[in-house]
Amino acid sequence: MMLRHMKSMTGYGRGESVHDGLKIAVEASSVNRKQSEVVVNLPRELEALEPRIRGQINQRISRGRLTVRLSLQAAGDRSLAQARLNGTLAKAYAKELKRLAEEIGTSDTITLDTLLRLPGVVQSDDALADVQAFGPAVDCALARALDELIKMRSREGAHLSRDLRQRVAVARKAVAKVRKEAPLVAKRYRAQLIERVRLAGIENLEADDQRLLKEIVLFADRCDISEELTRLESHFSQFDEVIKSEEPVGRTLDFLVQEMNREVNTIGAKANDALVARAVVTLKAELERFREQVQNVE
Repeated sequence: MMLRHMKSMTGYGRGESVHDGLKIAVEASSVNRKQSEVVVNLPRELEALEPRIRGQINQRISRGRLTVRLSLQAAGDRSLAQARLNGTLAKAYAKELKRLAEEIGTSDTITLDTLLRLPGVVQSDDALADVQAFGPAVDCALARALDELIKMRSREGAHLSRDLRQRVAVARKAVAKVRKEAPLVAKRYRAQLIERVRLAGIENLEADDQRLLKEIVLFADRCDISEELTRLESHFSQFDEVIKSEEPVGRTLDFLVQEMNREVNTIGAKANDALVARAVVTLKAELERFREQVQNVE
């Protein structure tokens, strides 16, 4: 069975486009995160496009921490905006900052660097008059970056899906072994109980003694793990169906592995038997690796 749809949350992509003599470059990178988190870094001239950019991202990415960086560069003969200083505004800032320093009694000096960082002090002679006109070009560059990122996430997802299948295959074998051993647990307990009675020096205890039979029945009832095994096998079947989905499956798999672990822990607590305990150790180890890998799935 080819697992085509699963995606990792780790990826990188880059896209470019040109508008009005300016080259727009978009870099998108994503890492693991349980919920969706989007960080957008834009040049000041294009900040008005952030809602548009987030909308496009949210349509294509559902899980993970995605960082998008957009930059503007001159293309061809087009030159980037030339900066000029608003001296009047800078002086007003300086005056107010000096007054504030006197009020709070600080001797900190007002530096030129501080003034240049304040809003409006550095202005552009060639500002982007119509920011929205850059929207289609930004969409194009972003789409290309996301295409690359999703392709990488899909490649990583293929590796993840194969690994998860292998983990479940090992777990299935361990469960089959437990199911085979489960009916023998009470028989082994009966033999051990008779041997302990014999070693204790109790004579004339028959194999069909009611006290002995009652103890064995109580033990068998306490150690019955048939329901847990059935539910565990049902979870494995759910896994087979979930990984065929074209939708993001990370959260569903995260829930499934929690339920699997719940059943395995119950089996380990109830089945008071050495052979079953060994299989439970294998199950726990594989499910822990399964859980770790699921954290990477979108």
